[in-house]
Amino acid sequence: MRRRGFASFAWASTQDLFDQTTAFGRLALVHVIMMAGDTLVTVSLAGSLFFSVSPTEAKGKVLAYLLLTIAPFAVVSPILGPLIDRSANGRRILVALSAGFRVLLCWSMSQHLNSLWLFPEAFLVLISSKLYVVTRGALVPEMARTDQFREHAAKVGQAGWPAHEVEEAKGYAGFNAQLTLLGTIAGLIAGSIGAGLLKGLGAPSVLVAAAAVYAGATVASVRLQRPAKAVREEVGGLSQSARDLHALNPLGDVEVSWGLTASALMRFTVGFATFLLAFGLRRADAGLSWFAFALAISALGSLVGLAVVTRVRNAVPESTLLTLALLATGVGAGVASAHPTLIAQVVLAGWLGLCAAVVQPSFDAITQRNIPAGAQGRTFARFAVRQQLLWVLGAVIPVAIALSFSVGDRLLSVLMLASGLVYGVGRRFARR
Repeated sequence: MRRRGFASFAWASTQDLFDQTTAFGRLALVHVIMMAGDTLVTVSLAGSLFFSVSPTEAKGKVLAYLLLTIAPFAVVSPILGPLIDRSANGRRILVALSAGFRVLLCWSMSQHLNSLWLFPEAFLVLISSKLYVVTRGALVPEMARTDQFREHAAKVGQAGWPAHEVEEAKGYAGFNAQLTLLGTIAGLIAGSIGAGLLKGLGAPSVLVAAAAVYAGATVASVRLQRPAKAVREEVGGLSQSARDLHALNPLGDVEVSWGLTASALMRFTVGFATFLLAFGLRRADAGLSWFAFALAISALGSLVGLAVVTRVRNAVPESTLLTLALLATGVGAGVASAHPTLIAQVVLAGWLGLCAAVVQPSFDAITQRNIPAGAQGRTFARFAVRQQLLWVLGAVIPVAIALSFSVGDRLLSVLMLASGLVYGVGRRFARR
């Protein structure tokens, strides 16, 4: 993690993935398998809800699915969020349950792709997926501190290294970036396999493959290491008064509240741009190769964004990275609005992938550093609700209203430039 350069970072991430003696390495393996499964589910639903019908029919189905993606958070946030915080050991169990449940659901969905049962089953898959996403946010610092405690204990013969020293030794943005990198690569590989299965055998075969992948994720989840004793005490030791204070002020530090605004706006942009491009390509009668090209460029942009985070994370504060990413998004959308061609939109997809890859690990690190460990489960659940709402809101606009590339890009440019300025200036005033 201390090496410089993206190549070294990628190599270190791969080493951590294959080093299954560490707590973080086992979490990385779970994350890779989960992301592969999620990608296969997305490919199967895209093939059955979007590509297999006319653009008019696709609009109705996509709107229904977008609204469906909000509903899982009604369960995850108020019910499962506090459950995640109750004990460090419970988090491992929840991850295993979320994977195991999806094995059964994906198999069932493969039998009901043309039935009304598809939507309630997809709803349950989304609940399980969001449960993992929320739990992972709390697991990253937990697993990182567990490794650091054990490493320190092995060196000095004691297990009492304070948690704040662990945070100073390894920034959480680096761990988040590692998971994002590994998940992106896993998604690319799984997406290619899923596309081949979709074309050759149909959407049901992709869901069967997803069920098999989630079965592997279940086994990997059971192998997640038990947290160090000091970490378990930290998670479970949050006093009732501290819980009450957090309930009154759930956003905590001003850095967290302003960072949430920035990351949610980026999610809005990603949702808007994704469906602006998708329906624009459908209206232009573009082939599947254009969609695959856009996804590949977006993934490549994400890798470049992670390279940026890797190189500057120890020299540039996360808040500065958030500001620059918002402004860069606005500039990129402005340039694309002046060249409303398919190539320009695909390049913009890559640029957005880059900026989003800078924003999310940075915001996760701000939250993990400023929110008590015993409140991180409900905090990540609450934040995930806001981010998903903004993503859906952004996605609904180009689905419901037929916007040209130039108009849509211009709207994004104005919004993100204004957001970058407001965040950069407003956060400084709020700190004072």
